[in-house]
Amino acid sequence: MPIVTIEWYEGRSAEQKREIAEKLTELLVDVGKTQPDHVWIRFKDSKQSDWAMGGVVQGAGGEPALGPPD
Repeated sequence: MPIVTIEWYEGRSAEQKREIAEKLTELLVDVGKTQPDHVWIRFKDSKQSDWAMGGVVQGAGGEPALGPPD
């Protein structure tokens, strides 16, 4: 049973998550030869300030932050 966890900045819509889940499931069924109901996908949304890269907390103190696409 494949379990996929996607950790990213918050801000994606329910529709975006639905589409990603649909496409990932299709890929795992086709390539991984599993059943759709055996694919579990977890979206873990976090605030930018919950992440640090290169010692810099994202979105803090005017530092540039990566985020969801516009």
